[in-house]
Amino acid sequence: MAAQDLSQAIERVRSVLARRPAAALHADEPAVAAWEDDTRVTVSHANATQISTDMPVEIGGAGNEVTPGWLLRASLASCLATRIAMEAAVSGVRIKRLTVHAQGTSDVRGLLGMEGASGETITAAPCTLELQVSLEAPAIPEAQLRALVDRSYRCSPVCAALDPALRVALTIEVAGG
Repeated sequence: MAAQDLSQAIERVRSVLARRPAAALHADEPAVAAWEDDTRVTVSHANATQISTDMPVEIGGAGNEVTPGWLLRASLASCLATRIAMEAAVSGVRIKRLTVHAQGTSDVRGLLGMEGASGETITAAPCTLELQVSLEAPAIPEAQLRALVDRSYRCSPVCAALDPALRVALTIEVAGG
């Protein structure tokens, strides 16, 4: 879909929702996880898309699938990249290059239900999450691109689901014109 088509589609939906706000509320498509064996799980979507997950060999898995934690980071990165593309289309910004790199740190002891040396609970949640956005849009001032990414971050459903419960660090690298 061309940026102009994307922009028109978004504007059509905005127009409808401005007139009928109740139409904006909908049930999200469920993800159904089915245990396969050991630590392997397959998640299915109603459209027949399937994604298998497993744990690393060190934790008893086969290590040949992505982990559920990786899917979380993939969700953050892809949702923000999608939202930036949408915002750019509506704003008339032509993106030449866009990547979103999601990384974090975790303490495996939390996953294993272990306690710290003093008996404190160790969270299974990621300790840190960072999103690094690299964006290039010719002839667009850097400040405008940074504002576009900030708006997109605030409107990204996956980012909003995690932040502020788990502060996600956002780093923006802009190549403008």
